[in-house]
Amino acid sequence: MSESTPSGPEGERTTAISLLWRFPVNRRSFDDPRLWWRRVFAETFGTFFLVVVAAGAPVVSAVSHGTVGRVEAVVAPGLMVMAIILFMGAVSGAHLNPAVTIAFAARGDFPWRRVPGYVGAQLLGAAIACGFLVLMFGTVGMVGASLPGPGITDLQALVMELVLTLGLVSTILGTASKAQNVGPIAALAVGGYIALAGLWAGPISGASMNPARSFGPDLLLLNFAHFGVYLIGPIVGGLLAVGVAHALRGPGGDLPAVQAAQGRLEEFLPPSAHRGAGGDLEDSLEIPSGP
Repeated sequence: MSESTPSGPEGERTTAISLLWRFPVNRRSFDDPRLWWRRVFAETFGTFFLVVVAAGAPVVSAVSHGTVGRVEAVVAPGLMVMAIILFMGAVSGAHLNPAVTIAFAARGDFPWRRVPGYVGAQLLGAAIACGFLVLMFGTVGMVGASLPGPGITDLQALVMELVLTLGLVSTILGTASKAQNVGPIAALAVGGYIALAGLWAGPISGASMNPARSFGPDLLLLNFAHFGVYLIGPIVGGLLAVGVAHALRGPGGDLPAVQAAQGRLEEFLPPSAHRGAGGDLEDSLEIPSGP
């Protein structure tokens, strides 16, 4: 304990608070399975709820003979994403979307070697969500599958998904950056953008912007005829957003962006829950050093 730190119980309390609320940057705790499982579970759980709502809207509409309209169907996922970011964004970053995970990694805010775990969790959550919908209602409403609108070609839908995801990931990266970090208010921006995109572009491509959201219904239907649209479009759009972010704000990797991408578990867990193998608390986040 330093000379400036009070001795006794008050000094111990001050030290504990400083340990919990500082933002050390190292790699051991991000590797610690006691934290990693929480992040993976959060991505699975959050993506489950997102897809239950996004794919569930057309399913419930079919079951209820159209009582869920298009406006409700596109606004509900935006509201759900807003809620998920607020209640678990600090645990995993609330990516909920492979395109977002890949974009964070390409931006330098998230380690590439953690991308497969996050993407796998997102796909699992989406599959569980659609399995739940099928068990509840059967394969009605195409299980909420993402499809090009009537008269829309796959190429048109792909380009639309690319453009929509460019805007979505630009919003996510922008609100997470050091220059423009808005904390919990980012949930309003991201959720609002998802609703806005669906309101005007839903009839063209379904406004998925998320390969996991489109993967779940396709898996349950065993029909991947259009999946390439909803895989290539969002991922390319997300990578273009990384280039736009670099042009606007320079390289990524600043601490607020890293915290937004990786979560901030060290604020909420007791020190014993997130000490690394060496017993050191200075291990909460990992600044990616390259591919």
